[in-house]
Amino acid sequence: MIRFENLKKSFRRTEVLKGLDLSIAPGDRIALVGSNGAGKTTMIRCLLGEYTCEGTVTVKGLDPRAHRTEVLGRIGFVPQLPPPLKLGVGQLIDFAAELCGSDPGRMVAIAGKLGLDLDEIRRRPFVKLSGGEKQKLLIGIALGRDTDLLVMDEPAANLDPVARQVFFGLLAERREQVSMIISSHRLDEVASLVNRVVELDRGRIVLDDHVDDRLDMASVLDCTVTLASPSAAFANAIEPWQFKADVAECRWRGRVAGPDRLRFLGMLSRYAALLQGLEMMEAEHETSA
Repeated sequence: MIRFENLKKSFRRTEVLKGLDLSIAPGDRIALVGSNGAGKTTMIRCLLGEYTCEGTVTVKGLDPRAHRTEVLGRIGFVPQLPPPLKLGVGQLIDFAAELCGSDPGRMVAIAGKLGLDLDEIRRRPFVKLSGGEKQKLLIGIALGRDTDLLVMDEPAANLDPVARQVFFGLLAERREQVSMIISSHRLDEVASLVNRVVELDRGRIVLDDHVDDRLDMASVLDCTVTLASPSAAFANAIEPWQFKADVAECRWRGRVAGPDRLRFLGMLSRYAALLQGLEMMEAEHETSA
């Protein structure tokens, strides 16, 4: 579906992409990883037709620059850095829906699932929103339309743990319908979401491998954390995860999204000296009535 052939891109005398060759098939969910400056964002912007470049990029046989309307009409994009748009939130949703022929109500509904109150912010300029609010809105716009490809650059970076859990569930619903490119500088952030890993280093592909994807993106873990003694610092660290505290027992109980288990364990590792007990078990899937 997508092909990069001998893709090169330079900015003045600096060669950022150095002859990339890559094919992406329907159903591929790719983690595009690499350190800052590896060329991930530049590659994505070439795919979106934002840059002129050497070599070729095609999406279903179409050049993204020569056929931008057709190509972008089938791509949902969540950028790492939200654009400084002065449009009101309601105007932005209506504009995006009209541009791709989608129902704005779907975009509003998905943003609402992520915890964004559209009624409260509809008249506010997009540029005045917080980082998390911008991210939730952009995800709502990208996932609230029919697409063949989702391109997401650090998509969950500004989301709170509860919104991340909802986001992973929304991706799980689409996994059989679309291809995905999820860019990140940390593989552990996206490993549970993908079935293929492509690593860039200094503008070259140094790894392209398929990985085990048996983990359900919509999985949830029931967790219990017990400390040896009270800790105000730990209480502050776990607060965004919305765990319920039993202060007398120094115990916290809550749920963690399956794909976020490494992120959660990373947070716990900072308090290893205080950690007395940890239980993590797969929760049963909740079914809607």
